[in-house]
Amino acid sequence: MAKNKTVYVCSECGYETSKWNGRCPDCGQWNTFEETVPLNTSAVRAAGAASSARDVSDNIFEITDIDVSGSETRWSTGSPELDRVLGGGVVKGSLILLGGEPGIGKSTLLLQICQTLGDDHTILYVSGEESLRQIKLRAQRLGVDSGNLYLLSETDCEAVCKVIANEKPEIAIIDSIQTMNISGLTSASGSVTQVRECSNMLMKTAKSLEIPMLIVGHVNKDGAIAGPKVMEHIVDCVLYFEGEKNLPYRILRGIKNRFGSTNEIGVFEMTGKGLREVENPSEMLLSGRPQDASGCCVACIIEGSRPILAEVQALVTKSTFNVPRRTATGFDYNRMAILIAVLEKRMGYYFGGLDVYMNVVGGFDIDEPAADLAVALALYSGLTDKVVPYDVICFGEIGLAGELRGVQRAEQRVREAQRLGFSRIVLPASTLKNMDRTGLDGIKLTGASTIQQAFKAAMG
Repeated sequence: MAKNKTVYVCSECGYETSKWNGRCPDCGQWNTFEETVPLNTSAVRAAGAASSARDVSDNIFEITDIDVSGSETRWSTGSPELDRVLGGGVVKGSLILLGGEPGIGKSTLLLQICQTLGDDHTILYVSGEESLRQIKLRAQRLGVDSGNLYLLSETDCEAVCKVIANEKPEIAIIDSIQTMNISGLTSASGSVTQVRECSNMLMKTAKSLEIPMLIVGHVNKDGAIAGPKVMEHIVDCVLYFEGEKNLPYRILRGIKNRFGSTNEIGVFEMTGKGLREVENPSEMLLSGRPQDASGCCVACIIEGSRPILAEVQALVTKSTFNVPRRTATGFDYNRMAILIAVLEKRMGYYFGGLDVYMNVVGGFDIDEPAADLAVALALYSGLTDKVVPYDVICFGEIGLAGELRGVQRAEQRVREAQRLGFSRIVLPASTLKNMDRTGLDGIKLTGASTIQQAFKAAMG
């Protein structure tokens, strides 16, 4: 019998090679290759040739004959923010992956929703990281005492799937996928092979029994789910927990969702009794906003179906280095460099020899072009030391020619700004022309075609 050859698999991207390399030629990461022994492919082929293939012709149906009434019924998790990101709740038979840094609140959130889901459904919570006593202590702290919640401490994926098939709980939670292993594989738990095969096994169990599964996944040093990207293709929904460790706020973002939008976010606050939903993120992000400080401006962006107001701050100061320092937190650095170049070329404001530090308050990340005008106005205010009026908010995309481009869903942005007390809004003229102004009495809307006009309207 031929001996299996050793292969090396990149733990970051899943690239396979017959010899060890210091750097992965596919993803470029260093020291990520792990030694593993693949399955005996000749034995697998021989077994497949010896056994007859299963006849699945009886499983073919016309699409018009398939009954979907009630098959996508969503179960509310009891957390409005989580339901929003999921698209309305947990779908029967779906596989949901929840990722995030250690200690950010993944296990806390899943244990908290067991209290509400346990009112009507049986739940099996499988933990490979904690003992049953540890889970019980955490449940007591969070106030979780549902009688339909069952605990299992196990790392054997085959045994877990067998228990799920025998007990048939209505919901299963796996914490975490990196601790699961299949005894037939020689690689260690958390390796690329183990993560991939365990995910496939759990997926088949969830789909065959139509049991929704929520899986916890750790992240690597780059912030991506540890293991191959194929794991994200297997599951139906991928959620990421974001947030700074020194701040109490957490943002749950949908990266992939087969049953809803991928742009929704949920905002939580970490407290001593677990995670609490933040129903009004705009108020949270604007709390403590200074009134007479230069370099501050409020932007209105759209996250999924929700408008959010966020404060942008820019500090422009004389540099002590030969090359000025530029730093951006919560905003794309390259985009900030483009806006600085536009301000220098189109408006004559010179940033050479000056350090520029930009920050989005509250640990929030802005990646929408509609925030360009607010960022440019904050940079202008920080450079000239002129204060942007407290009741002014602006949004719009800036082109390289210094023009203002239109943005979508302007009505939602304006109504959110009006609700929070802003009385003057500067926006692109093309957007204002096509906007429905019904119910917007008492608020001044000013359209601008260039950044020169926008700055004059905002500072006037």
